[in-house]
Amino acid sequence: MSNITVKNVTKRFDDKLVLDNISFTINKGDIFGLIGPNGAGKSTLINIITGLFKGDSGEVTIGGYSILKDPIKAKKLIGLVPQELALMEELSAYDNLQYFGAFYGLGGKALKEGIKKALSVTGLTEKKKLKVKKFSGGMKRRLNLAVSIMHRPKILILDEPTVGVDPQSRNYIFEFIKKINKENDTTVLYTSHYMEEVEQLCNNIFILDEGKEITSGSKSDIKSMANIHGTVKLVIENPDDEFLLKLGNLKGVKDSFVENNGFSIYIDEKTFNLEDLFILLAKEHKKVKRFNVKEASLEEVFLALTGKNLRD
Repeated sequence: MSNITVKNVTKRFDDKLVLDNISFTINKGDIFGLIGPNGAGKSTLINIITGLFKGDSGEVTIGGYSILKDPIKAKKLIGLVPQELALMEELSAYDNLQYFGAFYGLGGKALKEGIKKALSVTGLTEKKKLKVKKFSGGMKRRLNLAVSIMHRPKILILDEPTVGVDPQSRNYIFEFIKKINKENDTTVLYTSHYMEEVEQLCNNIFILDEGKEITSGSKSDIKSMANIHGTVKLVIENPDDEFLLKLGNLKGVKDSFVENNGFSIYIDEKTFNLEDLFILLAKEHKKVKRFNVKEASLEEVFLALTGKNLRD
């Protein structure tokens, strides 16, 4: 069952093509990463998905409702955490939540419970009476997150939610996303130009650059499409060429070579089995001095697919 469907969305600003025929589907309960460098078109696409902008062509459905034809029904399903902070600095955290909760149609007991829950899960209960202008950047981001979840949305959309936050707040946001996804089956659309964030959080990924789709799919599928492989670094006592050949014959090994007084092995992460390597080491009576396994990163995938680093 899909929660978000984006079909053939195109958008121009004057003569500039910002989004070029973009399509993808996000299934219920997924944590979906929309990644690309600054200026790739991510925020424009989020604005179209949430009905803030209108695409030149294409359509978006949220939980089966068209964002253009049934905007009220579609938007009721969404909690949006915008890239720019949307808070009133002179009010307390509690008063901010009370104010924005009214926009979601919350009142009375439902509003109080929504505020209490939102403060609790974002770790701001003890700061609820403090004016927002006294909050750190990370605390403001967390309050922005609290605003978006008071009405218990089925879909949470986060546009670059960790920009400018401290590591502690970033980790808090990550843990919150995982928690709400697991406990409430909340569908999450997460945009970022930090590949490591998306790699840590997301199950499926859409890579966008200069308004065009670069690739999409699961992390493992994307790495396979880009022909990018993980590596195993191995330093053993008494290395020899014969053992190097045996390493190269293991299932899932794409290449093996001598590097920095040890062996480097490029592996296909889908077919390589570490147990086969350990069996070979034991059989050949090789004593391991150092050992490291490194999965291919999405940063390397982006470089392979576009010929440039993500932050170029």
